Amino acid sequence: MKTYLIDDDDLGIYLTEQLLRAEGFSNCISTFQSATEALNTLVGEKKVAAPDVVFLDLNMPVMSGWDFLDALAPYQDELRGRCHIYILTSSLALADMEKAKQYGLVAGLIHKPIDSEEIRAIHSQLAGEAENG
Repeated sequence: MKTYLIDDDDLGIYLTEQLLRAEGFSNCISTFQSATEALNTLVGEKKVAAPDVVFLDLNMPVMSGWDFLDALAPYQDELRGRCHIYILTSSLALADMEKAKQYGLVAGLIHKPIDSEEIRAIHSQLAGEAENG
């Protein structure tokens, strides 16, 4: 399962990547400290090998997670059903949860730090979609 991990926090990336590997979630993890870089890579690869899962931090300099989602809007139809975005946030704001629902590619909102149970739940949700899809 091809996975993108987008977060401007070195430690956050390291810990999340280690947990994803420990849980056997993905053997292909690309990490990005810049949403702009991740966006350019994803748009370049979207036809051939879009990521199955993107873990996206909201609060980043230059391009926020929301900006990233807005920039993906023109590609939403191509990516729907193939690319599932999970927002990683330390915010407990209800407004963020409501806003996330406006984006068709957002499959869920996860409070940092992500844990093994959440990773297993996402994995089984995606496996279920693959079987039914």
